[in-house]
Amino acid sequence: MNYRVDWPDDALDELAAVWLVAPDRNAVTAAAHQIEQDLARDPYARGRPVGSPQNRTAVEYPLGIDYDIIEDDRVVRGLRVWSFV
Repeated sequence: MNYRVDWPDDALDELAAVWLVAPDRNAVTAAAHQIEQDLARDPYARGRPVGSPQNRTAVEYPLGIDYDIIEDDRVVRGLRVWSFV
């Protein structure tokens, strides 16, 4: 894996809240896992830039996330998590 993916407490709390009310918790778990794997491999290949190439939004149904890429440190930082359901 090329990048380390960090989830601040606020983003983890949002993910937990989504998971708790999800009609399909397995889908939320699978989506979160897929997003994390993709971001660790190549965060620029995932999502769309929002304002700059390093600030991006990605969707893996039923989740959406906002994240930043800190290239100098090879870190992806999850900023926000939300649900489409």
